Amino acid sequence: MSTRAFGQRLRRNEDPRLLTGQALFVDDVNLPGTGHVAFVRSPYAHARIASIDVSAAVARDGVLAVYTAADLGDYWQPGPLLVPPPPTIERCEFTQRTQVPLAKGKVRHMREAVAVVVAESRYLAEDAAEEVWVEYEPIDAVVDLEKAVADGAARVHDDVEANIAAHVIQEKGDYRAARERADLVLDRRLLYDRGTAAAMENRGVVADWDRRAQRLTVWDTTQAPIPIRNGLAGMLGLSENQVRVIAPFLGGGFGPKIMMFYPEEVVIPWLSMLLGRPIKWIEDREENFFATTQERGQVHDSEIALSRDGQILGVSDIFLHDNGAYNPYGLTVPINSQCTLLGPYRVPNYYSEFRAVFTNKPIVTPYRGAGRQHGVFVIERLLDFAARELGLDRAEIRRRNFIPADAFPFDHEIIFQDFEPLVYDSGNYEPVLDQALQKIGYHDFIEREQPRLRAEGKAVGVGLAAYVEGTGIGPYEGARVQVQASGKVSVATGVGTQGQGHMTSFAQVVADQVGVDVRDVEVVTGDTDQFHWGAGTFASRGAVVAGNAIHAAAVGVRKKILRLASEELEVSEEDLELADGEVRVRGVPGKAIPLGELALRANPMRGAVKPGTEPGLESTDYFGPERGATAAGVHAMIVEVDPETLQVEILRYVVVHDCGTVINPLILDGQIHGGVAQGIGNAFYEQLHFDDDGQLLNASFMDYLLPTSLDVPRIEIGHQVTESPLNPLGVKGAGEAGAIPVGPLFAQAVEDALGDPGFEIREIPLSPSRLWELRKLRASDVST
Repeated sequence: MSTRAFGQRLRRNEDPRLLTGQALFVDDVNLPGTGHVAFVRSPYAHARIASIDVSAAVARDGVLAVYTAADLGDYWQPGPLLVPPPPTIERCEFTQRTQVPLAKGKVRHMREAVAVVVAESRYLAEDAAEEVWVEYEPIDAVVDLEKAVADGAARVHDDVEANIAAHVIQEKGDYRAARERADLVLDRRLLYDRGTAAAMENRGVVADWDRRAQRLTVWDTTQAPIPIRNGLAGMLGLSENQVRVIAPFLGGGFGPKIMMFYPEEVVIPWLSMLLGRPIKWIEDREENFFATTQERGQVHDSEIALSRDGQILGVSDIFLHDNGAYNPYGLTVPINSQCTLLGPYRVPNYYSEFRAVFTNKPIVTPYRGAGRQHGVFVIERLLDFAARELGLDRAEIRRRNFIPADAFPFDHEIIFQDFEPLVYDSGNYEPVLDQALQKIGYHDFIEREQPRLRAEGKAVGVGLAAYVEGTGIGPYEGARVQVQASGKVSVATGVGTQGQGHMTSFAQVVADQVGVDVRDVEVVTGDTDQFHWGAGTFASRGAVVAGNAIHAAAVGVRKKILRLASEELEVSEEDLELADGEVRVRGVPGKAIPLGELALRANPMRGAVKPGTEPGLESTDYFGPERGATAAGVHAMIVEVDPETLQVEILRYVVVHDCGTVINPLILDGQIHGGVAQGIGNAFYEQLHFDDDGQLLNASFMDYLLPTSLDVPRIEIGHQVTESPLNPLGVKGAGEAGAIPVGPLFAQAVEDALGDPGFEIREIPLSPSRLWELRKLRASDVST
């Protein structure tokens, strides 16, 4: 083969369309006769609905219809439980309460939808929505996690005692015994508060019911088009062949767009079938702060037991997890927290217990990291505090506790979110740490640079954090690869794309197998008419699961090419090579067949064919891993803190990551850059503030702070490759790696910069104002 595409830093095939405005997004879908939707949303976080009067809204010019929950009839049903709790966790109690299309009888979070208005334009719909009169009877809101489970607290769901959605215990070894023999036991309360994904593109749905074809087409900003198709077909009484769901380009997904079914996804197709016309809804930015799912609220009471040389003997972690008003995503987020806390370390004794709590806040579902941040924050902070107490270097205490390279596969003896035992398939953590220390200049900074800068009056510090990421979970994905008569190759798969570079990385997987240029491989994602089976894009699984399915299908096409070409050229398959868009005989110049011509010969229009012959150069295949592949990494940063304003400037940022075999280093670097940017936002900028009534106080970009390009430093990236034995490509996921460890990394570096051994950061997110408050509390403690 003249060139190899796999592993090369190739520019993205999709970028010309995106950069020239030719890519299709949901809001670009404008069909004749479209009705536009606005939702009437509750101003209360918790209230009973006494009455709804829609008469004034219906009477307005341009209004097509107004509906409440009562109008939906039997179509009104709570949404499905997307991910049930793992049945393999023995000590698990779970109470299911999922979201509804429109609130009936009671609203449970601020801006929950109670009615829907359809009009000739969005402007008319918004105006009419203001004339829907709803009489509410406010109820005390459940906001604070600890108050939510206290005696006498109001109930989010009247029949759920103490607002407990779930109670889960996982345990290995004997933590109490480990604690008894420990030389050092540290306990801390650690907090991780809420944020929002704030994707560039908000959610949107356009539905068009064709009465003549008896077919529904839905354009949806979803990460899971095939499950959306299947679910809508069932809800609407249609066959799956009557529903087509298209997830075009998305302006960021980050997890909230894997949630299904949002009320809007249920209501918009129903309206289109009822009214016999296209219906469109595009979420505005204010709606996004309430109607789109969020993440991150947890309170941890954690303890670590160690020997005097810094060996971890055991960890105990008991925490509360904020579910929001409903729990359609089951226990994915808190179980991820529970499992990821173990990190890359040997923890022989572990006790973990959590209660998931219903509150009057928007629903919590996975957002980039999906609970992993919380677990990493706990273990990394505990190690930092232990290192300080034992007089150990922060890098050294981590090194002493790493799982050794010869211990894989490593069984942590608890259950992961995919229902399987938490077994790390592969890893080699010391070289990752060493490379990160070398790139950041860790020892030189501590021994020479930091003392010099401090002598100049500068408060500078260094931090490092290690983590693992469970990636590439099942159940499966599939793909179809076909050589066309033009000589180009088409690839169809069921996953959607939200900026991951699928149209390039998937093309690289195929190009090497069939011997064509990457630019001659057309990749179609997110269209249920093009491919019918799959689960979706989530949990850093696209390259691992869909990538290996595509690889398997491409191998199948390669075999067909070689078999047919050997017959046509009258040589053995071993004498053939695929390159430059043709099949040729090795060492015989000019004896070759272009792939397009071979594709035509594979599809004869006349004559007999041999029994068992399959027409075309096409193959469909599937891949499902036995369990997830474990990626890992170390982040390091150097910061400077203004001692008066406590503004933090990141001077350097290093990431060393192991995600197995790398398909495209350029795309991988971009994924890590984006994750780090979000991680920095989660650590120091972004925090949702709710008052005691459940009102969100900063629901706009004027008040909700996001990092800009000026706040995100240049990111230096290194790679360590430990191939996964669980898939033919040896790949692991990387989509969330950039975001996962930034919170504890940031806290550690800021502590180091401030140079006060008694000052501890035990919460994330921070901000200059919150950091100032914590410093003031520390000063008052010292003075007393």
